Amino acid sequence: METKSNDLIRKIQSSMPSFSKGQKLIANFIINHYGKAAYMTAARLGEEVGVSESTVVRFASEIGFDGYPKLQKVLKELIKSKLTSVQRMEVSSNRISEDNIIKSVLQSDMEKIKLTLEDIDTSTFNNAVESILNARKIYILGVRSSAPLASFLGFYFNLIFDNVRLVHTTSVSEMFEQIIYASENDVVIGISFPRYSKRTINALRFGKRRGATVISITDSLESPLAQYSDHSLIARSDMASFVDSLVAPLSVINALIVAIGIRKKNHVYDVFENLEKIWEEYQVYEKHDEHNEHNEAVTQKETDI
Repeated sequence: METKSNDLIRKIQSSMPSFSKGQKLIANFIINHYGKAAYMTAARLGEEVGVSESTVVRFASEIGFDGYPKLQKVLKELIKSKLTSVQRMEVSSNRISEDNIIKSVLQSDMEKIKLTLEDIDTSTFNNAVESILNARKIYILGVRSSAPLASFLGFYFNLIFDNVRLVHTTSVSEMFEQIIYASENDVVIGISFPRYSKRTINALRFGKRRGATVISITDSLESPLAQYSDHSLIARSDMASFVDSLVAPLSVINALIVAIGIRKKNHVYDVFENLEKIWEEYQVYEKHDEHNEHNEAVTQKETDI
């Protein structure tokens, strides 16, 4: 699938002969350092290559963008799937304040949740919920940094449904062996963020061919997962250094679990009522007993005396 991001580089290269001297400086910088350019203001980019801010803004218009921020957005899409972990660290070093790293990262994560909330398509979310509720079987898969997200979703879905399979993806062959019976009336949920997992993409493609309803949880409608999906739940996951930010995706998954739980409220209530009895019988959780704590404190005081 061709993406706007890859089209951008080709368009800049093909238009190079028609650019002015200043535009050529901007174009060459973007082609060779798009990772840095994506996070530069127009003024900063102009300063870097030796042209004015207005020249940078006009360049964005020249190649078909309604303002410099739109050009930046496409550049950010480009770097998601292209940059190595080392390059990610180089780019992010200019964005994160070393004097207050925790504040920088938390503020960045807050912004991703805010943007996800603004962009999320409610009807797509509701359609995904309906598909899951009506599914004969639910397959969930995510690898590498997305594996914990798949595991979290699988943990709670297994408490709500009796037809969930968390696909373990230690190898390509094992993955397909676990979803070989996926078919019409089943749901395949795939989770992946840049850099996108080929195993997850191939699994969704396979599920689509088998006639299953495919739901992806990913970062963009330009994500390779989206092209095989009936419903794509979009969550921002822009990187923080070499680490993938999964705060917003986890929030979307939380919302999915809560929405399902509300629709199956009576069933979920019965499940947890039974689980509480089991947890109590087998002492699954540490029990907080204020009476015993008081007695222990009195005993300790008497011993001290």
